[in-house]
Amino acid sequence: MSGTSLDGIDIAHVTLVCKETWSFEIHIAETIPYTAEIKKKLAEAITYDKADIISLNQEYTAYLAVQINTFIEKNELNNLLAVCSHGHTIFHQPENKYTLQLGNLPQLAQLVNQRVICDYRVQDVELNGQGAPLVPIGDRLLFGTYDYCLNLGGFANMSFEENRQRIAYDICPVNVVLNHYSLKLGEEYDAGGAFAKAGTVQISSLEQLNSLDFYHQNAPKSLGMEWVNGNIFHILDQIVNTYDIIATFTEHVALQIAKQLKENKSLLITGGGAFNTYLLESLQKHTTAKIIIPNFIIVENKEALIFALLGVLRLRNQNNCLASVTGADHDHSSGRIYLP
Repeated sequence: MSGTSLDGIDIAHVTLVCKETWSFEIHIAETIPYTAEIKKKLAEAITYDKADIISLNQEYTAYLAVQINTFIEKNELNNLLAVCSHGHTIFHQPENKYTLQLGNLPQLAQLVNQRVICDYRVQDVELNGQGAPLVPIGDRLLFGTYDYCLNLGGFANMSFEENRQRIAYDICPVNVVLNHYSLKLGEEYDAGGAFAKAGTVQISSLEQLNSLDFYHQNAPKSLGMEWVNGNIFHILDQIVNTYDIIATFTEHVALQIAKQLKENKSLLITGGGAFNTYLLESLQKHTTAKIIIPNFIIVENKEALIFALLGVLRLRNQNNCLASVTGADHDHSSGRIYLP
C-alpha cells in the first residue's frame, strides 16, 4: 500500500482465515520510506504528460518489485498465496471515468515471481462508481464491532453501517495538506500536532474552508489531489504564518470529522494521523464519540491488511467493492489477477 501522504510503501505479511467470520493476523510489517527522488517524482507526476506517466509507471513498478522481493527474502517468506498490491494513486477523476494507480503493470508478477492481484479501482469507476474508498469491506468483515472506522491518512475517510448497508466516503484532506506546510517548517510531518498547537486558528480562513461545496454534497463522494490543488491551497496561502496555517487546517479537519459522528458511538482511528495527538484532542472537543486507537501494527498497516483481504476476496470471486459505498451500478469483485 502506498498512500497519498507519500510516507512510503507499507508491506505486511498477513494470514486471513474465514470460518463463520473473518479473522486475521499481521505477522510482520514494515514501512519503506521513499527516497527523495521517488517522492519528488510521485508528487510532481500529476503534472506529467502521457509519455512521462507511462515511463514513471514502468519505473515505479520495478521499484515496487524490488521492495517486495527484499521484504520476502529478508523475512524468509514461502508459499505465499498472492501479493495484493494497491499501487500509488496519481490521478483520481471518477467524474471523468478515470483513475490511475502506478505499479499495477502485469510485469509486477514476473518481477516478484508471485501471483499478483492489483488495480482494484478501475473496474468500479467503469461501473459508474467513485472507485473509492475500498477499505470499507474490510471494516465490515474485520472491524465490524466498532460503530465507525476512520482512517487518517493523506485524506480522512470513514465507514459505518446504516440500514444494513455499509456507507463510506472521503471526509476531507488531512496529511496531504499538513505535510505540505510542515515541510516549510523543515519537518516531514507535524509530529504530535506540535506545529498546530503553536499556531492560532484564523477564523475567516476556517469559514472559507468549511463552506467549500464538497462538504455539503451527499455520499458517495471521494477526493483526489486535483481537488486539493484547486480548492485548499489558495485559501491557506492567504495566511501569513505557517503555524497558523497548520492550526487552522487541523481545526478544519477536526470539525469536518466531528460533523459525521452520532453521539456516544465507538470510533476506531487508524492511519498516520492517529499519532497526531493534538488533532485527536481537537476532535474530542467536538464529539462525544469514544476514540479508540488500536495497537501500533494495526494503526500503521490496516490499509495494507485490507488490500490483502480485497485480493483474497477477488480470488474467491466474492464481492470486494460495495455499491452502497462507491455508488457503482452494483456490488462486484474487482482487481486484476496476474500470474508469473
